Amino acid sequence: MKSRIFAALVLTAVLMVTACSSTSEGERSAENGNITLTVFAAASLKKSFTELAERFYTDNPDVEVKFNFDGSQVLATQVEQGANVDVLATADEKNMDKLGEQIADPQIFATNVLTIITQPGNPKNIQSLGDLEKFDVSTVVCAVEVPCGSATAKVEESSGVDIKPVSEETAVTGVLTKVQTRQADAGLVYVTDAVGAGDAVTSVSDPAFAAVVNRYPIGVVAATKNRAAAQRFVDMVLGPEGSALLSAQGFGAAN
Repeated sequence: MKSRIFAALVLTAVLMVTACSSTSEGERSAENGNITLTVFAAASLKKSFTELAERFYTDNPDVEVKFNFDGSQVLATQVEQGANVDVLATADEKNMDKLGEQIADPQIFATNVLTIITQPGNPKNIQSLGDLEKFDVSTVVCAVEVPCGSATAKVEESSGVDIKPVSEETAVTGVLTKVQTRQADAGLVYVTDAVGAGDAVTSVSDPAFAAVVNRYPIGVVAATKNRAAAQRFVDMVLGPEGSALLSAQGFGAAN
């Protein structure tokens, strides 16, 4: 009888340890340790998502958000190849769609359009998209593989303007940097990038930009071990607080 009782106690202890250890890393409580949430996001989202993460931490002090900001095509490729990612947000639907079921129910959370940026004060007096064809105006754009580059190509096609760029960047932040450091007279970036740069650049709009709208999707990566925390972050981006912050930084509403 004593041996049976002892065996039962040992079995109970083993089951309790197994139950505790079976909790996935992503679903740990604050008592068991913090969760590290990895978010891959388009370069144009750096300012807004960094601020959103600070607000997210206020309500989720057990979750540390780490970002990887880059061109959407680079991020999508990394996810496709099995990178350890919890949430993905891209600047276009094309790169999100190619991942198929690797992303659980992606949803549009914002829109964006292009604008021209110049050095402060617009020293070359650029007034329209057509001015970027002038021989004495050096322009930098995104490579066509990047969402902002694809949008640029569509704008050129619809407007009949043929820009001869001095450089093609792999992320919209590269375009912004080239203009800010006076390596180019002008560049094509998203409205939000121009807003974020403040007085460091001058923005010049053109009616042609309204015809090409980039829609930004976000979704939880299906293979995540942090599903609950990842969904909370996505919900914040999609919710009123995320929408208000994105709007304040120049993003258009999801549609």
